[in-house]
Amino acid sequence: MENVVKLSRDGQVKLSPALRRVLGLRDGEYLHVQVVGHSLILTPQKLIDQDQAYFWSEEWQAAERAAQEDIDAGRVVTFGDVDELVRDLNS
Repeated sequence: MENVVKLSRDGQVKLSPALRRVLGLRDGEYLHVQVVGHSLILTPQKLIDQDQAYFWSEEWQAAERAAQEDIDAGRVVTFGDVDELVRDLNS
């Protein structure tokens, strides 16, 4: 999809509703801006709260994938209540 936009006096660029819809952008979201030659590349950017950044580290994501593989393969145990879980941990 291509579109022409106008640069305002304040340096703002307004994206059409069609562009925002195609990209799934909502008001207040961030865009990463990259200059390539004489062009700008705008890429939707999600910001992560500092206290949640650990979750998106490669190590944590690798552990999440491994856990999901265990779940998908049925390598899980469920317990009826917390006491049952504690008994299993202590055994």
